[in-house]
Formats: sequence, C-alpha cells, structure tokens
Amino acid sequence: MEWLYEPWTWAVAGPLIGLFVPALLLTMNGKLGISSAFEHLCMMLMPKERHAMFSFNWKDNGWKVYFTVGIMLGAYIATRFFSSTDVAFLPEQYHSLGGVITLFAGGMLVGFGTRYANGCTSGHSIFGLSILQPSSLKATLSFFAGGLLYTLLSSIL
Repeated sequence: MEWLYEPWTWAVAGPLIGLFVPALLLTMNGKLGISSAFEHLCMMLMPKERHAMFSFNWKDNGWKVYFTVGIMLGAYIATRFFSSTDVAFLPEQYHSLGGVITLFAGGMLVGFGTRYANGCTSGHSIFGLSILQPSSLKATLSFFAGGLLYTLLSSIL
C-alpha cells in the first residue's frame, strides 16, 4: 500500500493517461476535457434556459456528469485516505477577502480562457493532440508560451 502514498513516476502515470485516450474513443466515442464536462454539468443544472447552447442531451453527454463527479470524488478520496500528509482544502493565503477575490478573478480568467480556446488544457493537450487537431496544437503551444512568460515575469518581479 505504500506505493499509493507517493507520487507515481512519469513512466507509469504517462502511459496510463495515454491509454485513456484510445479507451475513451473506443468505448464512448467522445472527447475528453473537463471544461466541456463542467459546461454540461451547468446545462444539466439550468435546463430551463432558452438558449440552444444550454440544451442538455443526456444520451450523448450524460457520462460527462459522472466524469466530473468522479474527478471531485477521486480527489477527495486521494487527499483524505491516500496522502501521507494532511492536505488543506485551500492554502492559508486564500482564507481572507483578498484571497477570495484572487480565487474569483482567477476562476473568471480560466473560464474565459477555456471558452476562448474552445477547451481546456487537458482537452487540447491530451485528447486534441492525440487525434491530431491543428487547433489543439495551437492552443497547447499558447498554454506553454503563457506559462513560460508568467514564469519569467514572476521571477523578475
């Protein structure tokens, strides 16, 4: 059981993530991405909206709701039962009004970015690249460039 308490090596975790893509294509014929799963979760919770984009098709997208809930449940189980140290829900710096504002602003920026890029980092970088979508290559390059730029700026400031 000790192996569950330590981070897995890239040589194990990487291929497992890689094998998930063909498994999803073969079993669900769907796309992987948490932003679209959250989008469908919102559509399910607000079914009375009149806009066409808010219509939820359970037959094609119901699995995304289970996927989203499974991620949240899996994170809770991993931090509660399979962590060698106590894991706080939020770091201490976010337990203030400034922290709440920072989280809200960050969430809005991430939400805007995923809608603008038509997907999230996992959807584009893991799934989109594996099925050779040019838009996913552009998005992934942008994610990396933005991360490198932020790292450079944060080290200077």
